[in-house]
Amino acid sequence: MKFDQDFKDALAQLPNKEKDKLILRLLKKDINLTNQLYFELLDTRSVEELRNSVKQKIQESLKYRSNHFYSPGVLMMYLRDISGVISEHVSTTKDKFGEPYLNCVMLIHALHINSANLNQCSIGESFKFNTYVVARIFRILTQVKALHEDLQLDFQEVFEQLVSEMIEIQTLMDATIYHGLDMNWIDYQGIPENIAFIQKELRSRGYLK
Repeated sequence: MKFDQDFKDALAQLPNKEKDKLILRLLKKDINLTNQLYFELLDTRSVEELRNSVKQKIQESLKYRSNHFYSPGVLMMYLRDISGVISEHVSTTKDKFGEPYLNCVMLIHALHINSANLNQCSIGESFKFNTYVVARIFRILTQVKALHEDLQLDFQEVFEQLVSEMIEIQTLMDATIYHGLDMNWIDYQGIPENIAFIQKELRSRGYLK
């Protein structure tokens, strides 16, 4: 929503006590804004420290849930829950590097821990899960491509780890072909310049969903 100048001027003229009351009322209704302000004003931890904290939570969560594998669909639900934690971190800290990085961490550990179980599932049983993973990788690639070149270089190691885990699961490799994901793109130097357009075009044709 855009505010006109008259409204901004009127707000500026409010007494400080009234402004404070309004801010607190608004913060109670917007947890994301509350977290952002707390991080900016009071939190002594850096973005990197918070990113590492989320990384540890992801690893611990997936390790715990590895003993409770029911199906690829349930695993996908777990990943969506973790994705929500990542989104909250990004919303709080504006960590543009952390969003694709933490999603890579999530996928690497999920595939590594569950590869044996996933390899016992049929293509049909794994279809939605594999589609979710491929779609998430496309999103990661578009986000990495938007970063500064120096930051893109930092993704090479996690990209290699991700590819290493993916090739261990045959149905997932089949899904990459079906959805149009070239494995050579999972390389900071191999991401196409028009990766965002490729992703959009594939979705318009019914893939990645």
